[in-house]
Amino acid sequence: MTIKLVIFDCDGVLVDTEPTTNIVIAENLSRYGLEISFEEVDTLFVGGTMAGVMTTARDMGATLPDGWLEEIYSEMFAALSKGVEVFDDVHLFLDQLDAAGIATAIASNGPPKKMAISLTPSGLIGRFADRVYSGHDYIPKPDPAMIHHAMQIAGVTPAETVFIDDSPTGASAGIAAGVRTFGFDPSGSFAYLARVDVEKVRSMREIAALIGVVMPPD
Repeated sequence: MTIKLVIFDCDGVLVDTEPTTNIVIAENLSRYGLEISFEEVDTLFVGGTMAGVMTTARDMGATLPDGWLEEIYSEMFAALSKGVEVFDDVHLFLDQLDAAGIATAIASNGPPKKMAISLTPSGLIGRFADRVYSGHDYIPKPDPAMIHHAMQIAGVTPAETVFIDDSPTGASAGIAAGVRTFGFDPSGSFAYLARVDVEKVRSMREIAALIGVVMPPD
């Protein structure tokens, strides 16, 4: 079946925001009595929502105030506004998808404002126009609601759709939606993705080859 839609997660797939946000979360939680490293933040919370982080952190002993979500997002946005790295060949892959007439979308658990901040400096936000879907507007992953919505808007079937995510939570949404799902980890360790039965890839070039999209040579 010809691929007609590629859906991307945002953080950890298009842009490398997670090192920045993990440090912000770890430093913030330490102020509320929960000493945790940024590596532990990644292990505990990867792919989830900040509301979920708040609940888990409280269960672990953090004395978080009721307005904590507003506080942590403000700190994250300030850190991300300083700039984040775009993963290798993302722009080139999008160019080739456009040339092949393959639609694209984003399905992320992050809030729209966070995506705008992290994707605007590189111009990525404009490449997806109004096809940016957030778990703050739909049921968040691992529920497949955003993926179903993206397919409905694009007018495609699950067999014509590919989804790319870097976390077991996100990848589970792709599996639940019945679409071909790639687990993305440029490091090649796939430590978190080992928990889900997805095709594991290290680069956009690898994904392109697997779905029959020709990329220019390096």
